[in-house]
Amino acid sequence: MKAQTAEINVRGMDCANCASTIERAVASLPGALAVHTVLASEKVVVTFDPARVDAAAISRVIEGEGYACSLAPGDKAQPGAATPTASRAVLTLFGLAAGVLLLAVVLGEWLGLFERITGQVPWFAWLAAILIGGYPVFRGVVRAALGRRITSHTLMTVGLLAALAVGEWTAALLVVFFMRVADYTERFTAMQARRALRDLTAMAPQTARVLREGLEHEVSVAEVGVGEIVVVRPGERIPVDGEVVWGQATVNQAAITGEAMPVEVEGGSQVFAATLAHLGSLRVRADRIGEDTTFGRVVRLVSEAETNRAEVQRLADKVAGYYLPAVSGVALLTFILSRDPLATAAVLLVACSCAFAMATPIAMLASIGAAAKRGLLIKGGKYLELLAKADVLLLDKTGTVTLGRPRITDVYPFGSATTDELLTLAAAAERDSEHPLAEAVRSEARVRGLVLPEVTRFEAVPGQGVRAELAGAVVAVGSRRMLSEALNTPEAEALEAAGKTLLFVLKDGELVGLLAAADTLRPEVPRALEQLRALGVRHIELLTGDNARTAAAIAAPLNIGYQADLLPEDKIGIVRQHQAAGRTVVMVGDGVNDAPALAQAEVGIAMGAAGTDVALEAAHVALMRDDWLLVPEVFALARRTMRVVAGNLAFTIAFNTAGLTLAAFGFLPPVVAAAAQALPDLGILGNSSRLLRPKRAPRHEARGEPQPHLEGSQ
Repeated sequence: MKAQTAEINVRGMDCANCASTIERAVASLPGALAVHTVLASEKVVVTFDPARVDAAAISRVIEGEGYACSLAPGDKAQPGAATPTASRAVLTLFGLAAGVLLLAVVLGEWLGLFERITGQVPWFAWLAAILIGGYPVFRGVVRAALGRRITSHTLMTVGLLAALAVGEWTAALLVVFFMRVADYTERFTAMQARRALRDLTAMAPQTARVLREGLEHEVSVAEVGVGEIVVVRPGERIPVDGEVVWGQATVNQAAITGEAMPVEVEGGSQVFAATLAHLGSLRVRADRIGEDTTFGRVVRLVSEAETNRAEVQRLADKVAGYYLPAVSGVALLTFILSRDPLATAAVLLVACSCAFAMATPIAMLASIGAAAKRGLLIKGGKYLELLAKADVLLLDKTGTVTLGRPRITDVYPFGSATTDELLTLAAAAERDSEHPLAEAVRSEARVRGLVLPEVTRFEAVPGQGVRAELAGAVVAVGSRRMLSEALNTPEAEALEAAGKTLLFVLKDGELVGLLAAADTLRPEVPRALEQLRALGVRHIELLTGDNARTAAAIAAPLNIGYQADLLPEDKIGIVRQHQAAGRTVVMVGDGVNDAPALAQAEVGIAMGAAGTDVALEAAHVALMRDDWLLVPEVFALARRTMRVVAGNLAFTIAFNTAGLTLAAFGFLPPVVAAAAQALPDLGILGNSSRLLRPKRAPRHEARGEPQPHLEGSQ
């Protein structure tokens, strides 16, 4: 039976110790194949064998550890729904309020105001306020204790009891207050990091206007059937992926590609769900609906990106797992050496283990969500980390470095065949191929008004071309590998020297002619490569199935190395060679015939992946529009993200080291220690929120050093 995946929301999972406890408990179940905890979203993603265990049993195990579970996607914003998001002004005010409150606590403690208040309020009033205000926290601590676990709240509760034991009623009440503030700050921080994803999901329309028996019916998107005709009026978002069957309009595709420049669509054009129609009405035949649309898949992949944790995040989680026991040891040592219960309580209260666990995922979530709104689909934090240290960039040619819209420039029939007969054979054989060269052949046949015979059998031969059976003959169209022996004619040599790609046409094994196609270099590629060199990527190489002359004609003006006459498996081999040499490889392709190499590289980047199933699945990063300047942009984003992560971790380490030291030596009263709990989360949020504002790679011409050919290049 096929494995299933369930997302379980877990309330009370507030530190790395909680996450590791849940992972161990679920992993011990028979049938649990993989388990990932996402602390920032308080959820557990479990892959399991449904024949041996089910989601309900997994939930019961988690609840047995003292947590509350829910299978409902409570954390995810429903598409099209309004989602509450905090503005930068609100964040600033919250930070200022926390700072003023902390200052007030420090002054109040210094002036002795809390001691004066304590004597005027009866003890039972203090106790009632502490129990009522801290009930949610205490309940979680009791559950954790029953599950034999220690959390950050456990330590703070012990500190609170220590404050009560020495009569610090005001301090205990303020501890409860700041514990609740710290909890709110953590949730606020996670919500802000996921804001971009919430904004993205809100773009999807919830209803559609469907033509049924000549009448328009407004139904929910889930009720639209494949093949039905959907009516889209000016100013409305298109609810499905499909083909325009009537009408014209200007469509803003920013929800998919991140590009604000609208495109003109008409009959025969493909349109995507969540894009916005202007200046015209459309009737669209629904091909994909809901989660199956390109937009639905983008949202799902961005949401799942949380489970692809970066190595630095795994390290931080491991450190956080040892942090609480270490704090307990420091507190015990403080009490043994100083016999000061207040200093001991302060040590327990100032410890902020959640900041370690959240320093990385908050930054990653912010980057991935903001990138998705720019048309950059990144499938996890680990790919941002790998991009940040990448030192080899390998490029596919057709459809990647070139526009992928080649045109037939020369037709050479051999023997008695005419030009039109040769084109008819080639276009018929290429009828079902998705390669850009096949479209060039078909396009030339359409321009000449040729009628194509029916094909009874079709076969794509990887790295060579296609083979088809028509009118009782076997026709093959492809590269030189289709030929049984080398062919060197003046025409072929001249065409290859001009950088053109040759297609050889064979009928029943006999060569009947050749076609020459020319593609155009993407105009932004030279500038993009210069920006990549400026970002530190020094080894750039072109990989192509074309011959060496054609490859050289493309690579020379770009000042990069190349390897030619490659099969798909050859490209995989080249990727592995670089990996064996200890390099971090990024492969850029169009996701059609280079999907295996994209998957083999540490990071595979697919160009123009909107509506392309193979590219979306095979690549680790998908660029939803054909714009090469997005490549240096995603590299720059990765480096920026890792700088933010490093800043978050450095701030967390510095804060906890200083706080524990001051508390252990008696310089930090328990009240101030509890108040300081919110500071690490606010610092992480403030630093990570910078990633919510896209910062594009420089658009000016950067001067790079000459690009040497790599070993093995021609």
